[in-house]
Amino acid sequence: MCLLLPMKILSLTFDRIANGEPSNILLAESVLEFFGSSGTSGGQPKLIPVTAETLKLLPISSALLTAVMKKHFGNLDQAVKSQEFQFAKEETETPCGLKARAATTSMYKNNDYRNIISKHHTSPIEAIFCSDTNQSMYCQLLADLIQPDEVVMVGSQFATALLRAIKFLEGYWKELCSNIRSGQISDWITDSGCKNAASSIMKPNPQLADSIHKICSCESSEGIIKKLWPNAKFIRAITTGVMSQYVETLEFYSGGLPLVSNTYVCSEAFCRINLEPLSGPSYVSYTFLPTTAYFECLPVNNNSLSLSQEVQFNYASQHEPVEKKSNNENIEPIDLVHVKLGQYYELLVTSYARLYRYKVGDVLKVTGFHNNTPQFQFVGSQNVILSIDTDKTSEADLLNAVREAKTLLDPLGFILTGFTSYADTCSIPGHYVLFWELKAKQGNDSIELDPKIMEECCYRMEEALYYIYRSCRKRNAIAALEIRVVKQGRFDTLMDYYVSRGVSTSQYKTPSCIKSKEAINILESKVIRKFFSPKIPM
Repeated sequence: MCLLLPMKILSLTFDRIANGEPSNILLAESVLEFFGSSGTSGGQPKLIPVTAETLKLLPISSALLTAVMKKHFGNLDQAVKSQEFQFAKEETETPCGLKARAATTSMYKNNDYRNIISKHHTSPIEAIFCSDTNQSMYCQLLADLIQPDEVVMVGSQFATALLRAIKFLEGYWKELCSNIRSGQISDWITDSGCKNAASSIMKPNPQLADSIHKICSCESSEGIIKKLWPNAKFIRAITTGVMSQYVETLEFYSGGLPLVSNTYVCSEAFCRINLEPLSGPSYVSYTFLPTTAYFECLPVNNNSLSLSQEVQFNYASQHEPVEKKSNNENIEPIDLVHVKLGQYYELLVTSYARLYRYKVGDVLKVTGFHNNTPQFQFVGSQNVILSIDTDKTSEADLLNAVREAKTLLDPLGFILTGFTSYADTCSIPGHYVLFWELKAKQGNDSIELDPKIMEECCYRMEEALYYIYRSCRKRNAIAALEIRVVKQGRFDTLMDYYVSRGVSTSQYKTPSCIKSKEAINILESKVIRKFFSPKIPM
């Protein structure tokens, strides 16, 4: 029998260690600290024990990344800098006395990494550790803007943090220009670290202020990244999986710079690296690093309903049924060396932190091999996020349906800048609700929505969902899908909500589905239009 451990079981043991029980109830090594996951994917943050063996892997992975980037972009360490928006999260102390913090925060506190930041990043370390996100964003942007010719890379860990910074710039560019012109920082910057760091690099520069003013005062922000940082070679941020919804927005701001998604990481293990960083977001394949953990794969196909949709894993129109082969626990996982080209698998991880055959929840497609190491394309999460009746809609299903619908917006000059969903069961029958935030490519004024096109977006989504959903609609077990358009900036408020509850800004991923009443109310309070699917899908 194949024993697969869900995180719920492991979390109980990890919590026992965090509460003071000896680590040898699970681990041979001592626990040094705990990494905390964001909790935005699965709904609950997770504590992952970290050992000395775990920490040894980080420099190796970092060195591999550096080597790959040098191969494609040359030596990025010589008198040039990266503009990477980074945000440390306050750490907490567990009852056993060990620290619990985001993996990124642990990295930022590493002395070697701090030296790299001071030499090759524009962001002051004091700003990275500022607990006020707005003050941190201000200070990091200010440092970026006054060094326009030195920046060769713009990015963040996930696309969400980078887009948040660009939106912040759209709202504060006049103030930032005034600061650069006068050489003085704004009075509302009260954090001592940010204040001292910003003051130390500021001096009056009217010419630069005029240049920034000219760029930012244009009617459209299209291409603003390349305009402000003309020597930038690429944008680095994870744009696969649920982050793929932000590709269009990043491309709008990028000015033609390539989008590089060079890693795929999770709190459980540093899993994969992109050996071809110049491949487009739709075609990114990750190569597993077999020394970072022991990876196995569960075969996936179309014989059951675990992943309930024909998953489209890029922006082409190809659809392939992808579902878990069987729920039978007797099916044995296979090693990486035995996977087959073109087949789908669910990832299992056995890590140095003693996660044993832990189901990460990712569905992957084998796209090739580097030597004998398989390369996978991330298809999506197989976790069911929406269900009203017998329907089971996964994250991958929803991403595919949204992609199908938003193609109707492109000719109108609109960009979908954020979405999430929930299953509304207050009415009978219940129905799917999608919150959308839209932006006009030209100008930042309120947008005029055509009801017929928005209703067609609803219908297009229903058409893209799996046949069981459509069957439920036909027998009136599920009511018409609804899109609620929210005021611009509301998804930033949603992000603030999750950050206030302990999520690291650097690790934040907009959840594909929200279940807390507080999160739903944040979006519901600023709904400006509602649209329903006008007919039952075929």
